[in-house]
Amino acid sequence: MRREAGVGTAGGDFSRRAAARRAELGLSREDVAKLADMDPGYVAYLEEHAPKLTRQALYRLAMALNTTEDHLLGVNTDAPPGAATTITPVPETTALSRRKCLELMSPGGVGRIGLVLAEATVPTILPVNYRVHDGTLVFRTGGQGLIARHLPHDAAFEVDRVDGATSEGWSVLVMGRADPVTDEDEVAVLRERAPVRPWAQGEHDLYVRVIPQRVTGRKVRGRSLL
Repeated sequence: MRREAGVGTAGGDFSRRAAARRAELGLSREDVAKLADMDPGYVAYLEEHAPKLTRQALYRLAMALNTTEDHLLGVNTDAPPGAATTITPVPETTALSRRKCLELMSPGGVGRIGLVLAEATVPTILPVNYRVHDGTLVFRTGGQGLIARHLPHDAAFEVDRVDGATSEGWSVLVMGRADPVTDEDEVAVLRERAPVRPWAQGEHDLYVRVIPQRVTGRKVRGRSLL
């Protein structure tokens, strides 16, 4: 039987990235262990030490955390997605169903909201941390901030994951309505069931709900030229 070679993890940075991503998604170590088919104690070990993983274990952990192997390994973290690709792939693009799009977005994480504000002719696009709750996308923002001043508003919301090493990934675009959540009972429910952490520092006391009206997505898989 062939023994799979281990993958270096660049010291404790891997552990910090894995732990931070889990916290970002609001998952427990037991949740990640179940998704990755690992023992919870092993997940704890990965977050506290600098392990040498097999490719298979790294792949399962990345899938459980809804991220890429490159991100966990810290490969080109300052470069745009796909910038480090050195092969020339033949892209295979597949349209995703609404159900699959929502499934891919369901763990939450970082997305981008786009709004055409005031007299502007181009959209303003801002990164936000989001969670999915009852089929809607939820994030928090400042009550007197740029987004809050223009709500309710038609909006676009985009989430993607890209693995530059393999030229594979997916992108989902949601078109819908962004509404402020002002009912105190609804806010209490969101605090309990969708405890999203804001992207930036400061006061972010306003919950915003994006109600999907149209959902489209694409999955891209790179196939090397022969």
